[in-house]
Amino acid sequence: MHDNAMTTEEMLYLKRVNLAPYIQLATALVGKSRYGGSNMFRHQLDTMAVLIDYGYLDSVLLKAAIVHDLLEDVPDFNHNVLLLADYEGHVVYELVQEVTRVPSVPKHEFLSHILENGSQNAKVLKVADRISNMVSLGFVNKMDFIKRYTDETETHVFPIAKLVNKSMLEELQSLVKSRRKYFADFEKIRVDAMPTDSTQFL
Repeated sequence: MHDNAMTTEEMLYLKRVNLAPYIQLATALVGKSRYGGSNMFRHQLDTMAVLIDYGYLDSVLLKAAIVHDLLEDVPDFNHNVLLLADYEGHVVYELVQEVTRVPSVPKHEFLSHILENGSQNAKVLKVADRISNMVSLGFVNKMDFIKRYTDETETHVFPIAKLVNKSMLEELQSLVKSRRKYFADFEKIRVDAMPTDSTQFL
């Protein structure tokens, strides 16, 4: 994460980046709920915030972050609207396509493709997306999902993070560790609550 506050030059740069059309498009995700509560619209903005936190200010990357789940989670979305959002619409669309998984493609194959063939922006965006998702995982109580998601993160997303940003990798590692501790604590409580042979028939 940034060790210093945003510079004046960076703030002036962001002032010139017109994010409003993309935020408007992302509101199509307001009705898409998430396991841990909230909705997919907020997740888009959170992913963008992760990028800014780590000093990524590229306009295409930030715009793509705001709409990165549109193609995947809104089946009837008209991609032409995204293409016409502004002068960078075509490039943003291409990046969003890179991080959009086709339902017929297994998740591990999709992540391996980004690792091996994805652009630098696609890798960075996918890691920021996963950080946001891992934070939200703290509000999920489906233990099988937590285990599957943390295992997937370690196996398939850590290698991507290693290529793009050491600090982002460290945050992911910390999040995986904390979520696994939560899982272990839950399992211990569950086992301790199980009746023993001497009490189960009382």
